[in-house]
Amino acid sequence: MANTAAIDGINGLRDIRRSPASHLAAVLEAGSIQGSVVLNEIPFQTMAGVRVDPRSEAGFRIAAVVGGLPARSGEVGGADGVSVLWLGPSEFLVVAPEEAHDSLGGNLISSLTGALGSAPGQVVDLSANRTTFELSGPRARAALEKGCALDLHPRSFPPGTALNTEVGNIPVVLQKTGAENFRLYPRASFADFLGRWLLDALREFASPEVP
Repeated sequence: MANTAAIDGINGLRDIRRSPASHLAAVLEAGSIQGSVVLNEIPFQTMAGVRVDPRSEAGFRIAAVVGGLPARSGEVGGADGVSVLWLGPSEFLVVAPEEAHDSLGGNLISSLTGALGSAPGQVVDLSANRTTFELSGPRARAALEKGCALDLHPRSFPPGTALNTEVGNIPVVLQKTGAENFRLYPRASFADFLGRWLLDALREFASPEVP
């Protein structure tokens, strides 16, 4: 009975949750251009902010939990669906699917906390702090270039790269997950503005190219 009650509680939690850009779901779908550029929110990902010296014993333990820590700016570590984004020499953002969260039957946050132990550092559950936008398709890069100062050419920003930057003057962590796929991690309070900015950036691609 206890397990059944726990499952019912988890399902109830899922029913009442609202992601930071949930109110934009219909317009994100309508504003996407299939075959050109698609914009959607990936809600409720498990995220943890980790501060630890990667060369310390605690750093090695945390690396074992997530599948590896990135060694320098731009690198992405992790394995098995977990991404670890480099924010600083001893600061990382761990991103995993929502089911990895302890409240949904996973153990990522508690495992990271246990790996850190009493060592200097910090593990903070940031799952409600940010959301995730995904921009994909052959025009995704062109849309981002309208408001991002980074050089997004594949030779400078290949798949497997993530950097702190601004898009539309909004601070984000920008990750390239594939040849034509980008993920943007803004703080939840900026989700509405950034979602609408990205929609506006897509508008021109809905019109046929002029020969």
